[in-house]
Amino acid sequence: MGKINTYLFLLVSCILLAGCGHSGNVTVSEELPPVYPDYTNVSIPYNIAPLNFLLRNKPGVVEIKLKGKTKELLIRDSYKVQFAQDTWKSLMEAEKGNTIKVQITAKVGGEWIQYAPFHWHVVSEAIDPYLSYRLIEPGYEVWNKIQLRERNLENFNERVIADNNLTDNSCMNCHTYGNQDPNLSFFHLRGATGGTILNRNGQLRKLTTKANELLASLVYGNFHPSGRYGVFSSNIILPAFHTYKSERLEVYDTESELYVLDFDKNRIIPLPEDTIPEKPFRTFPVFSANGTSVYYCEAPRVSLPDSIHQLMYSLHRIDFDAASCTFGSRVDTLFSASEEGKSICHLKTSPDGKYIMYTIADYGTFPIWHRETDLQMIDLNTGEINELQAVNATCSDTYHSWSSDSRWFVFASKRDDGLYGKPYFSYIDEQGVAHKPFVLPQRDPAFYDYTLKSFNIPELSKGKLPFDALDIERMYWHTEADTMRLMTH
Repeated sequence: MGKINTYLFLLVSCILLAGCGHSGNVTVSEELPPVYPDYTNVSIPYNIAPLNFLLRNKPGVVEIKLKGKTKELLIRDSYKVQFAQDTWKSLMEAEKGNTIKVQITAKVGGEWIQYAPFHWHVVSEAIDPYLSYRLIEPGYEVWNKIQLRERNLENFNERVIADNNLTDNSCMNCHTYGNQDPNLSFFHLRGATGGTILNRNGQLRKLTTKANELLASLVYGNFHPSGRYGVFSSNIILPAFHTYKSERLEVYDTESELYVLDFDKNRIIPLPEDTIPEKPFRTFPVFSANGTSVYYCEAPRVSLPDSIHQLMYSLHRIDFDAASCTFGSRVDTLFSASEEGKSICHLKTSPDGKYIMYTIADYGTFPIWHRETDLQMIDLNTGEINELQAVNATCSDTYHSWSSDSRWFVFASKRDDGLYGKPYFSYIDEQGVAHKPFVLPQRDPAFYDYTLKSFNIPELSKGKLPFDALDIERMYWHTEADTMRLMTH
């Protein structure tokens, strides 16, 4: 036993001495290391997968010193730094609620450089452990390969939950949860035998709507907190391609209206009839956290597509009584497009009922190619607008989703290259301050350099979904569906 202990002591000593072998021959830099993805000075949940990264200048050897309040690690690696999952998990658990100092020293062109340190604040509030998203070509005009996938955020496990190669190459919309519950979700599966795929109480249903009762197919939607109802927009949508600037593709409504679907009674409840002659565009509906209101976006009609720059959506609220399944008569305006000179879309209420987050742009309802597109949120108690300056970048930031505890949110951002959307996460503290976001970690830190897909509409979930791509294939080809009928008054 004594010989073994001596051997282990010598081995550890050699490793430590090797790590200190450049002492006295190091150039100290005031610059941060060229880390990609940018994981410098971010707040991270303690249950996140390892933040593997690389150094863009590709040094021959990299030494990483991690110093927390209770634990220290010294790691040597190549320019690609990939943490062992067990080591990472142990570090995160030990430093929950603390800050870790990250010191990188790298051998670049035969010279050792010690970069300025950065920090990871390890947040004690866990993030919901699963994320779903649609992988799609960023141009939206290629449909040969679309998949919905689910990723475990605590490691690198990923699986396909829907694949359009199994459903006659039909388009499929993104996956939406109710209450971040894996047993309450839906997505729209297009095609000849498609419909709204409802995952509720451990069962899958395919819902169809009578064509003469709605304007068109259901598009944007959200669950009532009870899970019994869903509120949806029915949109007639046209695409248009820009001939200038970098906006590429525009999508706009020629008609749109809102409906509530009663999943228990297979019925559709429309909004009250309009009293104004020119029926406005309405879209992006969501329920309030307590289910007593519906928030939605509304814009007056303009001539399209020639007046697309004048198409601006405001934020409205109307009461909803779940017991009688009826709407109120009063409509409140929380954000006026005419007063602010901006258009908003993609509404999401926080589960704690404090905030409503949205996308803001110069005009329109499809701002993912607008470089000015940002995220903002309104404090529903005070009406104050938070511009989320620490979150937004110079390229579009859109398609966000809250965590179940309202402390984290994920969104799709094109900040890296202006073309491909990637999932970024941000922490919101008790004071409502949003922290610098970080991108979804990957096993290979060079992953985002070679992937040719956008991560579209990322959504957080508290658990693993109870179905997979083969279940969705069976639902698509199954000819029977529950038909939702318009409720008669």
